[in-house]
Amino acid sequence: MRPLASVASNAWVVYRKEMADALRDRRTLAVVLVTSVLLGPLVLVALSAFVASLEERAEKREVVVAGIEHAPTLANWFARQTVVVKPAPTDYEARLRASRLGDPVVVVPADFEDALRRGDVPVVEVVSDSANKQAESGAARVERLLQGYNRERATLHLAVRGVSPELLQEVQVEPRDLASAQSRATQITGMLPFFVLMAVLYGALNAALDTTAGERERGSLEPLLTNPARRVDLVVGKWAAVASLGMLIAVLSCFSFIPAQWLLRSDTLSALFLYGWREALLFLAVLLPFAAALSAVLMAVAIRCRTFKEAQAGTSIVVLAISLLPLATVLNQGGEQPWQLWVPALSQQLLMTRVLRGEGFGVEQVVVPLVVCAALAVGGIVAVARALRAAAVR
Repeated sequence: MRPLASVASNAWVVYRKEMADALRDRRTLAVVLVTSVLLGPLVLVALSAFVASLEERAEKREVVVAGIEHAPTLANWFARQTVVVKPAPTDYEARLRASRLGDPVVVVPADFEDALRRGDVPVVEVVSDSANKQAESGAARVERLLQGYNRERATLHLAVRGVSPELLQEVQVEPRDLASAQSRATQITGMLPFFVLMAVLYGALNAALDTTAGERERGSLEPLLTNPARRVDLVVGKWAAVASLGMLIAVLSCFSFIPAQWLLRSDTLSALFLYGWREALLFLAVLLPFAAALSAVLMAVAIRCRTFKEAQAGTSIVVLAISLLPLATVLNQGGEQPWQLWVPALSQQLLMTRVLRGEGFGVEQVVVPLVVCAALAVGGIVAVARALRAAAVR
């Protein structure tokens, strides 16, 4: 049984060598900077710009109408609601299809007023294109305006005939939303955990490939194996270096969201997105074990490849799995399930989403992902050590 100090000393030497090589690689440094420091602010700025554009359009209180001259009563209704009526272009259908018109178009028939006088029901179309997201998002607002016009007309008709409009409403419906403000915010910011996971993945990926298949391709792996140090010591040092880079990216990614909030353009999103030091630390409690396990898995896949490109192709399966597993939370409409905590990447996505909702998580919910990550890390290190032992004689 070797003393622990000897194992740590050998692993430390390898760790320092791998970290020095990684930090000299400008590509690795660029990945660390872009994926960790800039990704959070860029995602939040993009989200806030989208929400701010929706808020700006709602504040303008404009509606695009084709044939408003045929409906003076409807024009009067829009005016009393402080809604500005804009005439629709003649080619509004083509513009909607081409996404060159960002508002739905209300189409009023020529016999609108005559139909109302006859007691008929005129058909008013709200034309949009589901592929045109801007126009589609405003369709519901326009439909609510027209429903208000319908309610006013119905109320006036009943009042003229001496019938109380309350007779048409036997039950008063009052909606009550149980979701907290942070839970509602996750409908927009729920994608942030996914971007953090992908940042950790791509940050550790280059280092894992370079320290295994990259060294084999450059011919520097065989001289390293001639050292008297045991294979496990070498693997632990390499793994520690790759895991350190992954953890560094995790730290920078999580804390980058705090100053990124200063760049938010939407007041609504600023009020709903409550992310501070506590949330960042909870994110790290979830991500650090994941970064360690992911580094070992990537190294175990890449060490069996002889070239860097071959390793990239082999690890693409891991990248695809990490990319697709979080989608289970979107496709699963049954809520959180206990088995999800046993699935790497999915469990981290689940726990970080709970943090964004303000719910947090208990120790019992962290133990399962921690055990899974520890098992993956140990399994990956053992697999790499065996592969190096076999490579020593080739």
